[in-house]
Amino acid sequence: MSIGNSPEDERPFEDERVEEDREEARPSIGRALQQARIAAGLTVDDISSATRVRMNIVHAIEADDFTACGGDVYARGHIRTLAKAVHLDPAPLLAQYGDEHGGRPAPTPAAPLFEAERIRPERRGPNWTAAMVAAIVAVIGFVGFTMFQGGDDSANEANVAEGSTPGDSASPTTKTKKPADPKPEASDSAIAAAPRDKVTVQVAAVDGRSWIAAKDHNGRMIFDGVLKQGDTKTFQDSSKVHLVLGDAGAIDLFVNGKKIKDDFQPGAVERLTYTKGDPEAG
Repeated sequence: MSIGNSPEDERPFEDERVEEDREEARPSIGRALQQARIAAGLTVDDISSATRVRMNIVHAIEADDFTACGGDVYARGHIRTLAKAVHLDPAPLLAQYGDEHGGRPAPTPAAPLFEAERIRPERRGPNWTAAMVAAIVAVIGFVGFTMFQGGDDSANEANVAEGSTPGDSASPTTKTKKPADPKPEASDSAIAAAPRDKVTVQVAAVDGRSWIAAKDHNGRMIFDGVLKQGDTKTFQDSSKVHLVLGDAGAIDLFVNGKKIKDDFQPGAVERLTYTKGDPEAG
């Protein structure tokens, strides 16, 4: 009789080793986010400006340190935000975070039913006193109107007796005011009247949304945000405008009154500088 382990007894241990090898082959959450950011040509500063997540938190998450996030819920929110900024699907990363940190957070308990019942307004019956007062006011108003009409008829009869007709009495002419002509809507574009002594750059999101950052010639931030499809922004400076386009393929550019012909690819990050004169990229 053999006292060694049977092949069936060794299979669970082999399955565990295969699962461990598979876990080791999968990159960590921070590593996956870092690789996607580098592949997109973005720096940590770019990601921080685009997502409003502080740079120290971005560095910590890329190092798989989630303590700086301030809690499990905030960590999940930062992972989702950073994944979208580097064009990753956040769902697998969130599932991986749940496997490594104890699953989904507990749902917030609903408010007790008796509290909702306590704040529900009470039903009230009809206010008969107010209804009677309104009826009396209506009757008085009708009587007064009838007496006023009778006075007007007596005056008309007196005018007829004196040889004049009721229609001869002068009546004020009501002048109808013509509606003011609607003012033309001010265009968001400054391209039509681009001054020669300045540089004017218009950015239009025509094929999707894109993160945009614009700085003046001193390096001061003019705009930092996301343009949704159909949005337009115009920037103007005395000598120079610096641009960073998060998704250059979705953008149309107009510089100093002329449209820029480009071959930007979807998802490409472009850093551009424009000056006065011909619309050439610096």
